[in-house]
Amino acid sequence: MHEPALSLHQAGVSYWRRAGWLRGEPYWALRDVSFTLYRGESLGVIGRNGAGKSTLLHLLAGILSPDRGRLINHGVRPTLLSLQIGFLPYLTGRQNAVLSGILLGLSRREVERQLDEIQAFSELGEFFDQPINTYSSGMRARLGFAVAIRLEADVLLIDEVLAVGDAGFRKKSTEVLKDRIRSDKTVVIVSHNTGMLRQLCDRVVWIEDGVSCMEGPVGEVLEAYERHSPTEGRLRTPVK
Repeated sequence: MHEPALSLHQAGVSYWRRAGWLRGEPYWALRDVSFTLYRGESLGVIGRNGAGKSTLLHLLAGILSPDRGRLINHGVRPTLLSLQIGFLPYLTGRQNAVLSGILLGLSRREVERQLDEIQAFSELGEFFDQPINTYSSGMRARLGFAVAIRLEADVLLIDEVLAVGDAGFRKKSTEVLKDRIRSDKTVVIVSHNTGMLRQLCDRVVWIEDGVSCMEGPVGEVLEAYERHSPTEGRLRTPVK
């Protein structure tokens, strides 16, 4: 077994939400999540919409702290792969690439050194020097991915970004992520695409109603998840 990278022990995260006129209540996006991510593995996270998957990634990234339970970082630097961070519509693709890269944690010099590669990978051509308010949503996604994939991190956290742009670019971006995963990187992937998780992951954690109800081998967990899909009713107790 590889060394641990991140460990969660009965972790919970709550938000304050309105519950009436001048009244609020806590909402537990995560209630009881426990698992260990090991160095060098690819861990998939599956669950219905609203199960707490994105909150989990923000917790692992250190953006949020647990309101109960514990998160233990075993000396790694996790990075959340987020698209289009800091994009401003009146700036060009080139300017937004620099700004987004800096906000993601790269130095200005690192981003500027890679601008030609970002432009080529994004396939934007002369639009790279046009304001992004002239871009389609697919063009913005391609630029965002081309910048974000430049990040180097001990743990890469990926939230549903495996399919961006048109079919050709989706294939290319997926291959880049596969190469990153095959290079012994530690990766956490949140996705509803069970086929992708079967292909890329070593283990899967199933999150339901803010609870880690099952973790283990990819096929075993995904088969259980598919049997208890939201259309067939929620599973409210852990699967042994």
